[in-house]
Amino acid sequence: MTRRFSTVGVVGLGTMGAGIAEVLARTGRTVVAVDVDEAGVTRGRGHLEHSTGRAVARGKLTAEARAALLARITCTTSLTALSDADLVVEAVPERVGLKAGVFAELDRICRPDTVFASNTSALSITEIGVRTGRPGKVVGLHFFNPTPVLKLVEVVRTVVTEPDVVDDVVAFAESLGKTPVVIGDRAGFIANALLFGYLNHAVRMYESRYASREDLDAAMRYGCGYPMGPLALLDLIGLDTAHEILGTMYRQSRDRLHAPAPLLKQMVTAGLLGRKSGRGFYTYDGPDSPTVVPDAPVAVVEPASAREVRRVGVVGTGTMATGIAEVFAKRGYDVVVRARSLDKAEAAVGRVGASLDRAVVKGRLAAADRDAALARVTPAVEFADLASCDLVVEAVAEELAVKTAVFQALDEVCRPGAVLATTTSSLPVVECAAATSRPGDVVGLHFFNPAPVMELVEVVETITTAPDVVATARRVCLDLGKRPVHCRDRAGFIVNALLFPYLNDAVKMLEAHYATADDIDHAMKVGCSLPMGPFELLDVVGLDVSLAIERALYLEFREAGLAPAPLLEHLVTAGRLGRKTGKGFRDHT
Repeated sequence: MTRRFSTVGVVGLGTMGAGIAEVLARTGRTVVAVDVDEAGVTRGRGHLEHSTGRAVARGKLTAEARAALLARITCTTSLTALSDADLVVEAVPERVGLKAGVFAELDRICRPDTVFASNTSALSITEIGVRTGRPGKVVGLHFFNPTPVLKLVEVVRTVVTEPDVVDDVVAFAESLGKTPVVIGDRAGFIANALLFGYLNHAVRMYESRYASREDLDAAMRYGCGYPMGPLALLDLIGLDTAHEILGTMYRQSRDRLHAPAPLLKQMVTAGLLGRKSGRGFYTYDGPDSPTVVPDAPVAVVEPASAREVRRVGVVGTGTMATGIAEVFAKRGYDVVVRARSLDKAEAAVGRVGASLDRAVVKGRLAAADRDAALARVTPAVEFADLASCDLVVEAVAEELAVKTAVFQALDEVCRPGAVLATTTSSLPVVECAAATSRPGDVVGLHFFNPAPVMELVEVVETITTAPDVVATARRVCLDLGKRPVHCRDRAGFIVNALLFPYLNDAVKMLEAHYATADDIDHAMKVGCSLPMGPFELLDVVGLDVSLAIERALYLEFREAGLAPAPLLEHLVTAGRLGRKTGKGFRDHT
């Protein structure tokens, strides 16, 4: 017989606990909410009143329904008030000893049939449950923040959790309007196990001064469509919480990629915890405020002056090359598209024209502007036709030998002072520079596909790139209406170096039979608000392309945790490359 959880206790009235209490009361449950002291109770009531008040203001809840909801929640400082609860959800801070202590005390207070659930996002449910006399009735019930909005709930079973308890908790989660996924007990579960490795990697990038905090965050927002950049997200989560979760993950995985970045510990020790303290990676106008304010003023270094760019060459005829040519032509630059034959060059110009035609049909471009842009694009076969260009962008196949040959040819024909750029997404820019006699003029300009739509461009400088070349690349990107982010020349740059280890971790999770591809995708889309799940994205990118990038990252950094998952290698060997072949992690019609 299915248990009916009519009276539910919530221990801890922070943001998560108050959100859980609200969700429970919305569905008619009687809620008894407990915090450690009156200050905590007052703060929790404030969270509830603010959240429900906002719902009324937005027309999602009537004033009468709000009053009835709040009346169903009793707040107290006494755990004994939970003696008649059918289910107790613990939402205290992420410390095993604290959580286990709460459950040990509840074990003495609650009925023998009461089910205990922990809202921990990373800690061991087994370790918490064994501190009670009822480990078979202890589960993880991990809600996501903000709880009233996000649908995902991770239901975590241990090796001793009774099957009927899991079934009843799943039914309970569904009755709350949530979408539960059932998983085993391992650090981080699905969402955090994948999310926090990515966040930690971003901290290490910032710590090493590889890129600025603004560029790291912008890269993932504009390059991957993420709702927040990694450092801003860490500020929202709380750096102390992140440090605790990563420490837990590392103790279980022994993967150095999960070892908390030293900078995190330093910031936590200094009390820089993120939004909750008013300062983390960013500075806010007060504790618990989302409003970023400028940091203390620093000395301004005048940027190098940029070189003038009016005429642009594009080498290549693929999707990226024609997209880049279109972007420049629409912004008033004269563009020369160079191909190995006149037929290919003219076909590339034709594809630019077809894309411009589609923009006209969709009302995004005037017919006169289309005609003017297309008139600026000239096909060419000889490298000598690029001699008068101020900037040449190489966009040929992602093979180093092919690219270096192009740069050798450009070095022979381009005028002194011309900027030579590669749009490689993973190969060393310095190798292209070394193929020329002018390495100071070579820079990476990594556009994202489709170039006419995606805002992000990674500006990649090598150890030899001249400052005025970097300034030129930035100014051109801004003139194109793009969002440039700056980084140094190493495998993956910003986006791919953060994205592909996360994708690789997802494949390893699937390979270990911890969760299905559907559950992992759902967890990351619903729990973390990502536009696509990892397996959806891998199939879109192409498993062969993904494998090549992951191999490049592994060879560059020699981290065992970056080694491509064997499952990915096997799928590529079997010809399952994703959507382009009709079969990848999923079958596509």
